Amino acid sequence: MSFRFDRFATLYVVNPLRRSVSGNKPSIPILMYHSISDDAETGVHPYYRTSTSPQRFASQMKYLSDNGYRTASLTDVVTQLQGQAAVADKRVVITFDDGYRDFYREAFPVLDRFGFSATVFLATSFVGDRTLQFKSRDCLTWTEVRELRKSGIFFGSHTVTHPQLRALSMPAINEEIVSSKRTIEEKLGSAVDSFAYPYAFPQTDSDFKKMLRDSLRQAGYQNGVCTVVGRARRSSDPFFMERLPVNSCDDTALFQAKLAGAYDWISKSQYVVKMVKAGLLGSVSGAKQPISKDFPAVQ
Repeated sequence: MSFRFDRFATLYVVNPLRRSVSGNKPSIPILMYHSISDDAETGVHPYYRTSTSPQRFASQMKYLSDNGYRTASLTDVVTQLQGQAAVADKRVVITFDDGYRDFYREAFPVLDRFGFSATVFLATSFVGDRTLQFKSRDCLTWTEVRELRKSGIFFGSHTVTHPQLRALSMPAINEEIVSSKRTIEEKLGSAVDSFAYPYAFPQTDSDFKKMLRDSLRQAGYQNGVCTVVGRARRSSDPFFMERLPVNSCDDTALFQAKLAGAYDWISKSQYVVKMVKAGLLGSVSGAKQPISKDFPAVQ
């Protein structure tokens, strides 16, 4: 394996420092998976890969089981983090974006073996009565989704068409988050409380975040997750909780460090870089323009 800076910094700089600091704030890791497959993703940097091999996934689930972790739903996490009681140790949330069919074939049997549950976020236009594809991968069918729900798997919305929401008008955003929720609820006959933001989350755009949060709340969502790296804390926005990306490149040492909080530094670094870029762009293009009621694409 070639040198990987984020792994080196996590294991040999941040993790030792974290161990020497006491009094860490309560937090719960929310793992973010996509495809459970042997796709090598050649040419993609390890940080950006979205495939986890079945063998590596089974190893990671065994690690959780052997070390006493119990799975929780996102609703459980929000309730626990917002409550006054101490946050229980060894709780983890396992999430899957996009609704690929390899979850049914590869991930669920492993989860079931260890008594784990998970939340799968569906982009509903790619889920049908027959197998459809998203990014050249087979997706779940509604028959499989219903079977999984009966077996204890939770489902949430990942929009209808998996668009870059920040590039859409406000009516289009509402259509994506409302229609996907309604479709899943109609197909499953149960409420959908959770939403996962597609693509990179615009964490520095406070106006967009407020507008999206208000829209999600109005649509009836209770919680949500995004792609900002880190563990969920009491200070986390319940609609945009942080997650830990996982893929085939996460060996046991890195996986353990992520669970323990040694990978949380990534989001702080990314935030600083984004703020600097936003400042530079702002100095070139002038003052930030107010958002219109139709919420046009933000540059």
